[in-house]
Amino acid sequence: MLRLAFGRPWRQTEGLLGSLMRLLGLHLPVPDHTTFSRRSADLTIAAALTKADGAVNVVIDSTGLKVFGAGEWHLEEHGGKPRRSWRKLHLAVDPDTGEILASELTSSEEGDASLFGPLVEQIDRPIGAVLADGAYDGEPVYQAVAVHSPGAEVIIPPRSTAVPSDTAQSSPTQRDRHLQVISACGRLGWQKAVGYGRRSLVEVAMLRYKTLIGRSLRARTLRTQKVEATVGCKVMNIMSSLGMPVSRRIA
Repeated sequence: MLRLAFGRPWRQTEGLLGSLMRLLGLHLPVPDHTTFSRRSADLTIAAALTKADGAVNVVIDSTGLKVFGAGEWHLEEHGGKPRRSWRKLHLAVDPDTGEILASELTSSEEGDASLFGPLVEQIDRPIGAVLADGAYDGEPVYQAVAVHSPGAEVIIPPRSTAVPSDTAQSSPTQRDRHLQVISACGRLGWQKAVGYGRRSLVEVAMLRYKTLIGRSLRARTLRTQKVEATVGCKVMNIMSSLGMPVSRRIA
C-alpha cells in the first residue's frame, strides 16, 4: 500500500519503510525490495472498509490501464513496433460515498458485461439500484442483479435496436418499462426520469484512481497486476474514508 500511495518503486519503498521504523524507534527488520516484489503476487487484500446497514446503490463501468513493453531507447536502438498493451479495470462504486465496492482486472479482450456478475458477487450488502451504460444491456445482467437482490432497480439504457419482451403488455419487465418511457419521452427524458446522471460518478472514481494511483500498471504479469489493482482500490477507499471534497454551486 505504501508503494502505491506514494507512487514509488519497490527499492524506494524499502527505504521509506526503513525510515519509518527508525522514526518510530522500532528495531524490526525490513524485507528487501526483491522479497516485496516476489511475495506481492500472493498478497491477500481485506474486503471493503465500511459495513453499513441497508441497501447500497452501485455504479459499474470499466477503464483502461497501460502496460508498456519495450522502452523508447530500445526502439531507437533496435527498431520494431512498440509493444504497448492495456488491461481493463472494472469497478463497482457507491455513488453516495465514493467507496469502491468491488473490482476486477482483466485483459483488454474481456467484455464489460461478462464481468458484471463477478463484480456483483463481491458486494456483501443488499443492492438498491444498479446503474451502468448501454454496454451492459442484456438479460444476463438483469438475472445477476435479481439473484443477488431481487428487489433491486436496474438502470441501464436499452440499445437502440432493443425490442420489448413477449410479456411487455401483460407483465412488463424493468427493461420493458425503460423502453416504454424512452418511447414516450425520448432518451433524454428517460435519463431525467430515472436519474441516470448518477452514472457519471463512476467516471469520477476512475479519474481519482488514475490521478492518485496512476494510469499504468507497474507489475509485469497479469497475476501480480490483479493484486496491484486490488491494493490500489484499497488505498483509494482508505483515502475516501479520511475525507471527501464537498462541492457547492455558487449562484
